[in-house]
Amino acid sequence: MKTGNSVVGALALAVSITLLAGCSKSGGDGDKPAAAAPEKAAGESRPGVTLDAETQARIGLQTETPAPAQWQPEMKVYGQVLDAAPLTDLVMELNRAELALDSSRVELERSRQLKAGDNISERAYQDAETTWAQNRAAAEAVRFKIQTAWGRKIADLLGPVEVASGTPRKNDPFFEKLRDATVLIRADLPPGERLENQAQTARVVSLAEGVAPVSAACFDLLPALDAQTQQQGVLFTARQPAGGRLIPGEAVTVFIRLPGDPVSGVVVPAGAVLRHQGLGWVYVQTDTNQFRHVEIPLDRLAAGGWFTAENLTATNRIVVTGAQTVLSAELSGSGFNTGQRD
Repeated sequence: MKTGNSVVGALALAVSITLLAGCSKSGGDGDKPAAAAPEKAAGESRPGVTLDAETQARIGLQTETPAPAQWQPEMKVYGQVLDAAPLTDLVMELNRAELALDSSRVELERSRQLKAGDNISERAYQDAETTWAQNRAAAEAVRFKIQTAWGRKIADLLGPVEVASGTPRKNDPFFEKLRDATVLIRADLPPGERLENQAQTARVVSLAEGVAPVSAACFDLLPALDAQTQQQGVLFTARQPAGGRLIPGEAVTVFIRLPGDPVSGVVVPAGAVLRHQGLGWVYVQTDTNQFRHVEIPLDRLAAGGWFTAENLTATNRIVVTGAQTVLSAELSGSGFNTGQRD
């Protein structure tokens, strides 16, 4: 019996040791995540770029808030700067036809006077009438060609085909300006769109770098839709800028101002904008030493910069000096490492 009690005591001691060992092991595993959690939190990176005060001072980094602004709704379409030479040729052709018409009309009036006195043959009188009719038809054909290709308004500026005897003919000053001061731009509206209000204005933006946008006025609607694209053509006129002139045949983007309430937003200074892969970026200060890039659209060029109603407000502080250096400090995993100032 004494031996049996000893065995039972030994087994109880072994079980106790095992349970204590298990508890000790379980407690150790539970402590490890608690100790590791702060290390993980400390290792998490904040979005953007971190620049301490010394670095900001060294690179001359400056920030400011964008100016609040409003933007009138626009329709973005594509167009082309027209070559006025074909129109000039047609105008000269019409002038020649009208000179011939004026001459034949004078001859017809003379023949009528002679006929009243029975001093001209019937054949000669009919020849004078025929020549006048043919010259009038020729002039009308050229005028109709101008109206079909360039619109009714341009044709009307040329005046009537036939005028009273002794009335001097003179082209509208508009055609003189087409040689150097005024440029014609054709914009094609999206299929199904119509421009009801011909008093609308537009911004014309060249694809060439460094060419400032040009303000244009709606001049006329072309009389026929394009048979293939079903687009309505609209003629705009603009003053030819002194620098960065628009070249005939040049493709342009036309922003037609639409009626409606203006959109509220901000204007970002052009010097704060970085370009990468056709997109615009600015750096926003999110904390004392923290900066994050945000995208802004580059389709609303305003005085002094770019208008945007997205991603920015007038309370944000954006980097206006040193943005390129901040971009260079951006981590490679951010998606881009290089860019150029707008």
